[in-house]
Amino acid sequence: MRIIAGEYRSRRLISPPEDSPARPLPDRVKESLFSILRGHVESAAVFDGFAGSGSFGLEALSRGAARCVFVERDRDVAQVLKKNIEALGAGARADVVIGDALGPGALSRCPRPAGIILLDPPYVMAEDPAAWRRVCGQAQRLLGCLADDGYLLIRTPWPFLHELPEDARPPLVPADAGGDTPAPPVPRRRVDLALPGADGPETHEYGSTAVHLYMRRR
Repeated sequence: MRIIAGEYRSRRLISPPEDSPARPLPDRVKESLFSILRGHVESAAVFDGFAGSGSFGLEALSRGAARCVFVERDRDVAQVLKKNIEALGAGARADVVIGDALGPGALSRCPRPAGIILLDPPYVMAEDPAAWRRVCGQAQRLLGCLADDGYLLIRTPWPFLHELPEDARPPLVPADAGGDTPAPPVPRRRVDLALPGADGPETHEYGSTAVHLYMRRR
């Protein structure tokens, strides 16, 4: 991992432990996102939820963001994040919150107004319908922290599908007696990505991952 552009350009970052669920943004995805966000990063306050080792928020600071609040629940990963901040000398503009990015404590620490908010939950969370509802609930609350021209970003796997609940699945067709027909795959449906109170999403696909951009509806 590295910083792509700005004050800390080409500086290397420590990666999270191999057994961590954190998935740093690939460089090509990060470069594309900051191209889309050009003109909105300089002097902005940033909230990096599920921050991992800080790849996104530190890139924002390198490109001129005024400050970034990093929220990471895993204490071992948070120590990696702190080391990356220290190595770059970015401590004066970085606040690290060790806690749940979907909890009230994280919400209370979000800058107001925030120019950029990123939620990058682990895929296992995004793919679980109950956990995904928690992500969407916090995203709705965070919309209230956005500046008028600010962006909320959510990263998900792509394509983004949830299993149909059992009561919504079509009836199974019985297999031939004595046959070896494998069980059919569990039906899945595309997740509705609309957020109440938000315009969007504007979805950008990058192979097996996607980032969805929202703005607060005015």
